[in-house]
Amino acid sequence: MLYEWDEKQALSPKQQKQVTAVALDMWKAYANAVETKLPQADIVHDRFHISQHLNEAVDKVRRQENKELIKQGDMSLKGSRFSWLSNEENLREEFIERFDRLKHADLKVSRAWAIKELFRDFWSYTYAGWAKRHFDKWYSWAIRSRLEPIKEKARMIKNHLSSILTWFKHFISNAAAEGLNSKIQTVKSNARGYRSFEGFRNSILFYCGGLDMTP
Repeated sequence: MLYEWDEKQALSPKQQKQVTAVALDMWKAYANAVETKLPQADIVHDRFHISQHLNEAVDKVRRQENKELIKQGDMSLKGSRFSWLSNEENLREEFIERFDRLKHADLKVSRAWAIKELFRDFWSYTYAGWAKRHFDKWYSWAIRSRLEPIKEKARMIKNHLSSILTWFKHFISNAAAEGLNSKIQTVKSNARGYRSFEGFRNSILFYCGGLDMTP
């Protein structure tokens, strides 16, 4: 039985004993809760949160470098944020040519992006042992990059590596829960608030319930 952690969960003792793995981010409080309530379960650090951390590092490098370039009158990085943070295969056609030039340029953010992209291959392995070898090579590059935001995230990932490698045992993530939460936040934002929880609940069920509204 696999279970996506919710701190408000109300599993019975019998159900708790059946949980074999919990997908969560790297916040220590979540891990502590799992270790207390579900000591037999493996912790699987969510791959999408790890990707988010690496994107944060790339964006920090970009912002720092962009400020330096603007002082020199160089506007080459202006308006490029979306391209560095998106998967290259998802870029719209009008951005592809410009981004191809930027990623091959002698820029700090180009190196940060390349390091971030190399880590994506980590998830393509079938076995934890091969993934660990890939990580070791990736970490060596990242830690020697002279890019402090990248080095900081690399150390963080290394410190949690044992609970990241459990992905290759359970193959679970919080993707479904994160997607649903995003829809719920959109419902809340579009309504600009609700007078009651019941109204909020009904709206969530209506928009996220997959109802067929065809007459």
